[in-house]
Amino acid sequence: MSETGCFRDEGKTRRLCSVAAHPQSDRYKSTVVFKDSRANVSQITHFETHDIRFPTSLTGDGSDAMNTDCDYSSAYVTIFTDGEEPLVGHGMTFTIGRGNDIVCQAIAALAKKLIGLDPEDLFKNMGNTYDYISGDSQLRWIGPEKGVIHIAAGAVNNALWDMFARARGKPVWKLVVDMTPEELVDATVFRYLTDVLTREDALAMLKAKEAGKCERETIVREVGYPAYITSAGWLGYSDEKVARLTKEAVAAGFNHFKMKVGADLTSDLRRGRVGSTVRDPNGPELHGKNAGPTGAVLMIDANQVWDVPQAIQYVQNLAELKPWNLPAPDDILGHAVIRRALKPYGIGVATGEHAHNRMVFKQLLQADAIDVCQIDSCRLAGVSEVLSVLLMAAKFGVPVCPHAGGVGLCEYVIHLSLIDYIAISGTMERNVLEFADHLHEHFVYPCSINSKGRYNVPLNPAEGYSIEMHKHSIAEFEWPRGSYWTGTRTSSVNY
Repeated sequence: MSETGCFRDEGKTRRLCSVAAHPQSDRYKSTVVFKDSRANVSQITHFETHDIRFPTSLTGDGSDAMNTDCDYSSAYVTIFTDGEEPLVGHGMTFTIGRGNDIVCQAIAALAKKLIGLDPEDLFKNMGNTYDYISGDSQLRWIGPEKGVIHIAAGAVNNALWDMFARARGKPVWKLVVDMTPEELVDATVFRYLTDVLTREDALAMLKAKEAGKCERETIVREVGYPAYITSAGWLGYSDEKVARLTKEAVAAGFNHFKMKVGADLTSDLRRGRVGSTVRDPNGPELHGKNAGPTGAVLMIDANQVWDVPQAIQYVQNLAELKPWNLPAPDDILGHAVIRRALKPYGIGVATGEHAHNRMVFKQLLQADAIDVCQIDSCRLAGVSEVLSVLLMAAKFGVPVCPHAGGVGLCEYVIHLSLIDYIAISGTMERNVLEFADHLHEHFVYPCSINSKGRYNVPLNPAEGYSIEMHKHSIAEFEWPRGSYWTGTRTSSVNY
């Protein structure tokens, strides 16, 4: 399914001129005033959405205790402008199959708000732009700022960030780290956060890190950004496949692994021992990082299948594997209980891949409920909301280890981790970024991993947010009329 939205032009451009004042802010209430402008000013003219689904359930890729038949899917949008040098921006959000069409409809409803606007007006203050996209009162009602409408807003916002970066000839991470502290604050969302993080707080934090940005950028360009691998540990894989993929990952330089757990304790213990002795747990690359008996740092993930008491008991039974952290149920106070119960075992708690919005992260940090902040580039509604979470995590001293188990997510999140390291937290000592080795071939600017198991830094000035998909991939896997689905489709995929 695809949808196109168009602007029927009368030779005039709508310009985003002002945002009505909120009692506590100069930009929170998105009551937008438009004025006619010069006919030759660039304007957003139309957009396209695409429902793209990959049959990963056939091979068990992405499988876990809760989500047993994932078909990695992209609700994809492309936004176009006119002008002498037309701009384009690509964005997407991630789903696992059915329901992707619903997200595409929500993307279209939001993208229509952009038609006729001058993109440069949007770029001037991306925080304002976030508020405008999320501020439609009727669409907001079906969130607010959560669920389908929120992840749809993420796709639209990310497409604008992609367009913004392409317009400046920089990857998104470079666009953001080159901003002044004031510009970066203007690009960030603060609504509902000011009891924890004010604009003044953020500005002071960014200015404190400003002097070291160039040095950190040089370092990460040289060594890459630390990564952990998930694609060796999907729940639907056989022990033999887990063993083979683990050995391949070790040879590729990885020393952090995630294993999906929660369906059967005996099986989980057996699978957790599969990679035994693959590394020296006392080696210098693992110093201070809780390496377990496998000689690697192990993370575990039950993907919301447990209640709080189950999570505590189950993970205590996995303690011999010395897991570094586990993503726990999406329950803020429950996380705090689990964290306190597991702390004597040296096991931490991570979460965020399903956290609805920045407010959930605020409360997790306030409740001292997490050891690791696990942002997701699509669950949060774009770069501006991610920036607010990165700033809060840095203020609380909690490392950010983004989720990237899904199509396009690895391409997105390397930009976010680079922003965090270079401009915000200033550290990657306890940070690792998820890598799943699936479907990268469908992207024009795919992410890559160096020989040390680290992400390479995206450097192509044309790639924007690295999320542009090949046209032939869209043509093959668009649901339901793509060539795969009309031709070689197997009846094993249940639609």
